[in-house]
Amino acid sequence: MRILLIHQFFLEDDEGGGSRWNEMSRVWTEAGHKVTVLAGMVHYMAGNKNKYAGQRFHQSTNRDGVRVIRCHVSDSYHASFMGRLWAYFSFTLSSIWGGVRLAKDKYDVIIVTSPPLFVGITAVVLSWWKRTPFVFEVRDLWPESAIDTGVLTNQMIIKFAYWFEAFVYRKAKLINVLTPAFRQVLIQKKGIPPEKIIFIPNAADFALSEEVRAGFDIGTFRVEQGLAEKFVITYVGAHGMANHLVQILDTAELLRDTNVLFLLVGNGMQKQALVADAQRRGLTNVRFIDSVPKREVFKYIMASDMGTSVLKKVDTFKTIYSNKTFDYFSCQKPVLMVIDGVSRELVEAANAGLFVEPENPADFAKKIRYCLKNPERLPEQGQNGYRYAREHFDREKLALRYLELISYDTPLES
Repeated sequence: MRILLIHQFFLEDDEGGGSRWNEMSRVWTEAGHKVTVLAGMVHYMAGNKNKYAGQRFHQSTNRDGVRVIRCHVSDSYHASFMGRLWAYFSFTLSSIWGGVRLAKDKYDVIIVTSPPLFVGITAVVLSWWKRTPFVFEVRDLWPESAIDTGVLTNQMIIKFAYWFEAFVYRKAKLINVLTPAFRQVLIQKKGIPPEKIIFIPNAADFALSEEVRAGFDIGTFRVEQGLAEKFVITYVGAHGMANHLVQILDTAELLRDTNVLFLLVGNGMQKQALVADAQRRGLTNVRFIDSVPKREVFKYIMASDMGTSVLKKVDTFKTIYSNKTFDYFSCQKPVLMVIDGVSRELVEAANAGLFVEPENPADFAKKIRYCLKNPERLPEQGQNGYRYAREHFDREKLALRYLELISYDTPLES
């Protein structure tokens, strides 16, 4: 198949962040398919595009053989909400131009992955221009998540977002959802026909985890990183409003009398404020590490005692699978799940960790103290999560299943 992927936040080689589509496109390319990506120039956590200074478009082939067309994104992305909104629209405009002028090949299908929701505009326009159907992927319920976290408050923009969401769903040939809860919401609340929805969730990258584990000396790494004699709990991911990582700082305050050390790996709009807050409180049991390539992320996870997945306490987040959870699973680490709903159900079904009530530092500290007193349970829970993910959430198997669901003997009709 010839696939055009529209993904504003498709990662560079060795760039930290959500790598779902880097891994998916790698599997597809290895299977003999041709993948072209329309991507942005600004990372969703760091917002730095100095590499492309003075350029509106940049074309390259990544190490997996995927053609990547980087399109202009406004530098205002991390300045404010309105700046981020303009950055979304700037990518919409530039990606349409890039799709028309640079991605000139014939394609069997267009796939667009959201958020941001406005990449749907690119998909609709290019689908019409190229006479090619598109699959719309829902990685997050937007605009609900933006409303619940207080990011989106303007009523006119909210009204437009709901209207446009329904419009894109109508135009899409298929809609892929990342959790069963998303499917339920789309059918029951948004009126989407069940036969139009497919389900390919986030998953674990076992190929990379096994490669890293094969040559990795955990003991030496812990000594080099100053982690020896510490009970290390690692958080990997964005440091934004939705993540509400202040609850980790609040928990760290309650655990000053222990050897617990929180590692927070990643970047985002709230990171500087979090670092300043931790310094103000004198929290020596919290350490911040900037974004690193996923291979390095896995080293930090493997050198930890537990991983944690954390989000703000809002109802919309009860519908999501936290993608970092699958990284912990693939590295055989138990999870402190600070997200209710389907993510909690995932960890409990796998018997791979403990649920912590979101925004309840006392409960967070209590669960950690339990783990400190019962360390023998942790390796078993880590293995449970690994086996469960192997059976249900193997990235390579799900990538090939995705192809089956969007492939036909003849190209999809628009």
